[in-house]
Amino acid sequence: MNVALIHHARLPVRGYGGTERVVVWLARGLVELGHQVTLLSAPGSTVPGVRLVPIPPSKAARGGFDVRPYHPTGINVVHAHQEIADPGLPWLWTMHGNARAGHPLPPSTVGLSADHARRHGLTRWVHNGLDPSELEFRKEKKDYDLFLGRLHSVKGWQWAVEAARRTERKLVVAGGWRPVVSRWVRFAGTVEGTRKTTLLADARLLWAPAQWDEPFGLTTIEALASGTPVLGTRRGALPEILTPETGACGDTLDELIALIPSVARCEPDACRDLVERKFHYRVMAEAYVRLYREAG
Repeated sequence: MNVALIHHARLPVRGYGGTERVVVWLARGLVELGHQVTLLSAPGSTVPGVRLVPIPPSKAARGGFDVRPYHPTGINVVHAHQEIADPGLPWLWTMHGNARAGHPLPPSTVGLSADHARRHGLTRWVHNGLDPSELEFRKEKKDYDLFLGRLHSVKGWQWAVEAARRTERKLVVAGGWRPVVSRWVRFAGTVEGTRKTTLLADARLLWAPAQWDEPFGLTTIEALASGTPVLGTRRGALPEILTPETGACGDTLDELIALIPSVARCEPDACRDLVERKFHYRVMAEAYVRLYREAG
């Protein structure tokens, strides 16, 4: 197939960029599966094996962007990772966030998880995937738990801090700076690159105590690929990502604290194996190809 992927950012993105990284991994997976890929993105994008068509980033970032003047002939399906106008070809839009209440969604919309699809009345969804080789896998862990993400109340980072105080377990919080008076908690600030992968690989477990319905949660599978089990709430996609061998979910802070011993028994190899089987970028690409064929 000849697939056009659309995202207005310059790819690969500098820094974190969850959605942007997923688009690059998807492009790679499609190429490895033998498909032709045209990437419509900001000037300066570089993705090996992919035809690049520059689009104006400021204009393209706005909802309802008209891609028709930009996509070349011969495209079988358009796959947008942002809101666009109907391109006049078979198309999909992967919605990487939660829609505003009352915001109409086109029939082409695809969710990121079964929970994400159910909450938005969608019939199709595909889990995100990643390249495990970009994460550092480590069996031997250091003496700390990890919270990695935006320091917003919906992410539940305060639960991880409170758990550290109650259990006297060391915790590293990565994602910003906040003054916390506790000898058990260390703030690492915003982390990227090698520093981030090392923190994930060395942690005993990753805290994911979300207080909102996250569509997927890329950090979760990044931790698993690093051999690090995950402890989180039963919100959003987390219950469908984790297995008893790779982590646990609870509803209250007390329940999560009680689950720490069972999560500590999870084997790093089991965490990595789950990602290789279910959340590899080629698995994601294969799932989207099935949807492309349906759309066409």
